[in-house]
Amino acid sequence: MKTKAGPCELCGRVTKRGTTAHHLIPRTCHSNKWFQKKFARDVMRVTVELCRDCHREIHKQLPSEKELGRHFNSLEKLRLHPKIGPFIKWISKQN
Repeated sequence: MKTKAGPCELCGRVTKRGTTAHHLIPRTCHSNKWFQKKFARDVMRVTVELCRDCHREIHKQLPSEKELGRHFNSLEKLRLHPKIGPFIKWISKQN
């Protein structure tokens, strides 16, 4: 997993470990016909840079790749998730 320096696009923190790319529509869904009908190929390839804490929390709270891709495929939708939103508020205040 490649890391980049810079702020997390969800919590805004800059960590020593950097950020990792998160596919808003998981790669495992790219060959699924439902996703192919709903999203253009370039939209499915969009990634955001997240700190490891936010990235881990997303996959912990949304273990279903299909649910993640269908219902939480933008930063705004992730922020509105009932468990991820409060986590982002909390983690943004941590060092």
